[in-house]
Amino acid sequence: MEEKHMQSVLISLLRKDNVCLWMEPFSSDHHKIQELAHKYVAATEFTLEEVISTLESIRADTSRKDEGNKQFKETAVASLQLHLPKTAESQKRKVHLQTKLDITVQELKKRKILSPGKRLDEQNVKNNSKIMVLVLSSEQVKNELREEEEKKRQQDEGLQRTHKGFQILSERDGSEDPTTTPFLEIADQKGNPLQIPDSERKALILAMGLHEKGRALMKKRNHSAALSHLVQADEQFNKCNSALLNTVDNYAVLQLDVVWCYQALQQLDCLNDARQRLERAEECFKRCYGEQQSRLQQIKGHTGGEDVLFLRLYLLQSLLAYFDGNKNQALNKFKIVEDLYGQLCLDPEKMGLLMTLGFSEQDARLGLRACRGDVVAAERLISQRKKEKKELKEQEREKRRRRLQDINTLVELGFSKRDAAKALHQTRGDVDKAYGVLLDGAEAQHSNRQKKLDELLEMGFQVDMADSALRIMGDDVVQATQMLLDNQGVVPPDLLSPSPPSSSSEEPSTSSDSTGSSRLDEDLVSEVLEDIPRHEEDYLDVTLDEEKELMVQIRSYLEKQSSSSG
Repeated sequence: MEEKHMQSVLISLLRKDNVCLWMEPFSSDHHKIQELAHKYVAATEFTLEEVISTLESIRADTSRKDEGNKQFKETAVASLQLHLPKTAESQKRKVHLQTKLDITVQELKKRKILSPGKRLDEQNVKNNSKIMVLVLSSEQVKNELREEEEKKRQQDEGLQRTHKGFQILSERDGSEDPTTTPFLEIADQKGNPLQIPDSERKALILAMGLHEKGRALMKKRNHSAALSHLVQADEQFNKCNSALLNTVDNYAVLQLDVVWCYQALQQLDCLNDARQRLERAEECFKRCYGEQQSRLQQIKGHTGGEDVLFLRLYLLQSLLAYFDGNKNQALNKFKIVEDLYGQLCLDPEKMGLLMTLGFSEQDARLGLRACRGDVVAAERLISQRKKEKKELKEQEREKRRRRLQDINTLVELGFSKRDAAKALHQTRGDVDKAYGVLLDGAEAQHSNRQKKLDELLEMGFQVDMADSALRIMGDDVVQATQMLLDNQGVVPPDLLSPSPPSSSSEEPSTSSDSTGSSRLDEDLVSEVLEDIPRHEEDYLDVTLDEEKELMVQIRSYLEKQSSSSG
């Protein structure tokens, strides 16, 4: 960590001064490096020896990369940097290796141990790649690899199941029975459903679902699996052009969560991406909450709960500022973090008091933070929330009941359940307009079918055989014609349905395969719904344990830096 920090600070200074260490005079004159080191000692507050050593390391790395790039272009031989772990005999060290990338890792193992399997280029190993090497016994290698492969397999499978489950939910149109079939709607910060285009609705449900699964994994501190889900959620959010992203904070929270996983996994190579994500998060919070959280105050009547998001934002900004070598910014952000942390730590007695009134620990924590520690106000707020939530559920239940009633009305008039649901969605629940849309569609369909039937009749086929052939071939004139020609103008008896559907309201029969598929779909839906939190503000409910751990870590960095400068 410290070595990475020194490198980051000095690289930043070199860029600022436009100094290229791999070029003359620095590439061949050690004294020039020492002169540069004296200049940077005061600016960095590192020791002279540390600065010289780090500058030499940067110079060697950049020179090697420059030479390696030329060699790779000419010969396709790549330069790799292997990071060996500490052993009893030696400290952690780097070994440089040259090889082509069309060999398997198993072949590379003959020189230095890596996970065997695919070719290097298939695993995104490129020229100048850095590779962590594990030095293990043969049995250890097998066990480590087996565990790693199984973990990866489970992680990929879990991601696919989550994606599929929320995809099923995103495609539901609300025509199913609400007592047996879950249906998701996107709501605002007060819980009211939002009207958004179907294409964006699907992407948003997928994005939010994957985000919730990622958050559930974060709570279990499985940050690696969480990050996979969060990155997928980010891809889905990026499919949306809706103004919704400017009015709700989901997208900003997602950016924070991704960076939180980066720091938990110590993925320091992602610093640049982390910086950009935090900038997006801060900008999004400003748009959603307004200046000084004025818009949030207007919508919710309080702002205290969202402070936990800003705590994480400033904490991560402090960490990034430290690694960028910006000590003052890191200190300033950290002071804000300490103030916020003090405000967000709750009095156990107040928590206990609210819980004795029958409120859950989560309700008590969220209520107290929203009301900035005022017990009376918190009790009032929690009770009001519960009342509003109950009313919203009643409204939603009534809305779904009326919708099913309207669908059934249209089904009784001869239309299919699916068509009726689509027409109602298209007309915002207006039954009369939906009936008109369905009628127009049915007339157009009938007219189109009549034209196809007339084509067959003009060819000399009998009306009943032409009608049956069209029905069997899904109204495909070419296929219906071919069938009749192949069978002397008669539909084979085994293809004729004993009782053809009498109206379009009948749904196709379900085969055993589709029944199995339907059961699998419901299992997937039930599985992903387990990760949907019951409380709409679950994302604001944090114990601050992880935040405290990171604060201790950053404080030690800053104190160490101060003591070395003193």
